[in-house]
Amino acid sequence: MTDIYWGDSRLERVETGGDGELVHRDGEVFFKITNFHTMPAFFIAVVSSSDHWMFVSSTGGLTCGRKDHDNALFPYYTDDKIHDAGATTGPQTALLVAKDGKTQLWKPFSQDVNVYRVERNLYKNLSGTRLIFEELNHSLGLGYSYCWSNSEKFGFVKTSNLTNLGGTDVQVNVLDGLRNLLPYGVTSQIQTELSTLMDAYKQAEACRERTAVLFTLSSQLTDRAEPSEALRATVAWSMGLDNPRVLLSEDQVESFCAGLPVTSEANSHGKRSAFFLQSEFTLSPGGDKRWYMVADINQGPADVAALFQSIDDGISAPTLATDIEAGSMRLLQLVGGADGCQLSSDTLISGRHFSNTLFNIMRGGTFYDGYNIPLNDFLDFVGLWNKPLRTRFENLLGSKPGPHDLESLLALAEAEGDSDMERLVLEYLPLTFSRRHGDPSRPWNRFSIDIKNPDGSDKLYYQGNWRDIFQNWEALSVSYPGFAESFISKFVNASTADGYNPYRITKEGFEWEVLSADDPWSNIGYWGDHQVNYLLKLIETSCRYQPGKIEKYLGRDVFVYADVPYRLKDYRSMVNNPRDSVLYDDERADLVTARVERTGSDGKLLCLADGSIYKVNLMEKLLVTALSKLSNFVPGGGIWMNTQRPEWNDANNALAGFGLSMVTLCYLRRFLDSLEGLMEGFGAQEFVLSIEVIELFDAIEEVLENHAFMLEAGIAPKDRKAIMDELGLRGERYRESVYTGFSGNKGSLTKMRVLAFTGLVKTYLDHSIALNRREDGLFHAYN
Repeated sequence: MTDIYWGDSRLERVETGGDGELVHRDGEVFFKITNFHTMPAFFIAVVSSSDHWMFVSSTGGLTCGRKDHDNALFPYYTDDKIHDAGATTGPQTALLVAKDGKTQLWKPFSQDVNVYRVERNLYKNLSGTRLIFEELNHSLGLGYSYCWSNSEKFGFVKTSNLTNLGGTDVQVNVLDGLRNLLPYGVTSQIQTELSTLMDAYKQAEACRERTAVLFTLSSQLTDRAEPSEALRATVAWSMGLDNPRVLLSEDQVESFCAGLPVTSEANSHGKRSAFFLQSEFTLSPGGDKRWYMVADINQGPADVAALFQSIDDGISAPTLATDIEAGSMRLLQLVGGADGCQLSSDTLISGRHFSNTLFNIMRGGTFYDGYNIPLNDFLDFVGLWNKPLRTRFENLLGSKPGPHDLESLLALAEAEGDSDMERLVLEYLPLTFSRRHGDPSRPWNRFSIDIKNPDGSDKLYYQGNWRDIFQNWEALSVSYPGFAESFISKFVNASTADGYNPYRITKEGFEWEVLSADDPWSNIGYWGDHQVNYLLKLIETSCRYQPGKIEKYLGRDVFVYADVPYRLKDYRSMVNNPRDSVLYDDERADLVTARVERTGSDGKLLCLADGSIYKVNLMEKLLVTALSKLSNFVPGGGIWMNTQRPEWNDANNALAGFGLSMVTLCYLRRFLDSLEGLMEGFGAQEFVLSIEVIELFDAIEEVLENHAFMLEAGIAPKDRKAIMDELGLRGERYRESVYTGFSGNKGSLTKMRVLAFTGLVKTYLDHSIALNRREDGLFHAYN
């Protein structure tokens, strides 16, 4: 192998790397990746118990901020650009090392050619709150590392440490800093589209006696002829270096690297902001030097004054460490409440379980105080959903001494005979720590960490796409099985009369998509994916942990329908073009919007002609879910995906319209088993249901009974099409009736008849499952 030289020095190569192991460091366990720079660039999230977000590339590039992408400390880009940003954004360190009579330049983690024998390691603690980059320079006998962590009080903390690994004194001249810091008020859109103009508005002002810098905008970016003063700032400060010079730009970095002196900068205007410190010190053998750089966004005049007073009073490293540790402990409490902390003989498995639970509750939230219900938040929830009911509930609950928990509120609502109160108690979920998901690798998802009230207290809130959030709640229900019935209520009450679900679930209710001609990502359609199996899993959890509890709701009219302004086309139109099967009813949408303005979120619920919310029992909601799938049943094939959204996962996007789902069919089979078990535990012998649902039940039952004789001999293709047509036309007839509005009239079905129906359906489903099962146990579509 030929040696390559740079000047008089041979270039050093690292042949291997990427090995991982668990190590103890700084009093806790970290996962270490050796020589991570030999691997392709990868992405890392540093987590927090608060509203911090941080995404770091293994190249050193990063983005971070508070709450959402419009409140960034470093520019928010997609992950490919963050990998590239290692050369322009975030940490940069340069060291002039005087040793053995000569001075050498060392730039840790530089992407430049390397003339030293170095080892670069990456460490992340098991809770995900600390990330350490380490470079060991064996040629110079020095080790440098920096650690990213979060502080609720102070913001984002970079802790740097330089260690003398050799046997002689070393004189060090260090230039260390952060590049491309954003002043507060630069949104993601401005940074992406107007960054060069934005640079002209940037300004920085040093407060050298405090080793602090204010990064602000000279004014808000606007083209209007009016004053628009920027009154909030990004603030960065440091401690640990002796008498450092403060630099506010990258202008003198090259001069420093050339061995030239640098001078402090008091102000910077019209250029990208930076925060560099230059200092000199001597390290004895085995000695080290530690310093801190801290930055936070959205700091108003009072915040800045309070911070500067704290600096003047002498913020110490232990003070900073205490606040960081408090955040880590809070995170452990949140994850522990969802059963994420376990101890086993395999630390990696325990760590994996912790991270799985952590990311689960980061999406769907976790319960704030077990089963206790914070009364004020519950009343605010009621007022948000149904304004006229808040005063009534407040008067009722005000006369009942607390504390209140889920069971006591449910018992009170049932004793009062108040179906609205019972419904809202069931739907109320005191969740915290939830955030809308997304990250730089998924730019179509704009995340939001909305977990704090304006006064800084914990906000009880959640939001998420239907599939995502019920996936998270499925796991959370195992840790909090007493809320399983609440999750089920949330699920069925946000589903529609035609048997589907809208797009997103939030504390305020549910949302659906609206077409936008200018947005290529805009689409409408029912998100039917996972509908049967997610509901099934929640029902199974309820039955497993609280047997007999969910059955009582089969006959209680405390459930509702979502009034989503989508209209599935008639069956023939679906057959002709199954990828264009949904219409948006603008008139209905306007009507719902007007109701919401008058009433609150309950305005999105289906009403009768007299304006009252239409209420049904759980049995009806479960039957509608099953019957809607059966109206799209293709015997021997699966469940037809014809609502412009995939039935199973994103990989099925291309199949939506033409595809058949065996997954949904198999889960429907298991769903019917569960439904039969619930009926066995139900005391009454009949169910009172909407006339329209009974008519659909009768119609589908008739089709299946008329063709049942074909199952044994096998269903011919023309007969399969005939059955599919008959089921589809009966589904169309039902949809037409409920789109014009439920009559409010109800009839009854006996338990015996429903059980006979589920048995008949399972015969058909078993037939399809047998035809589609391959020799390897998987399934394929039968043609």
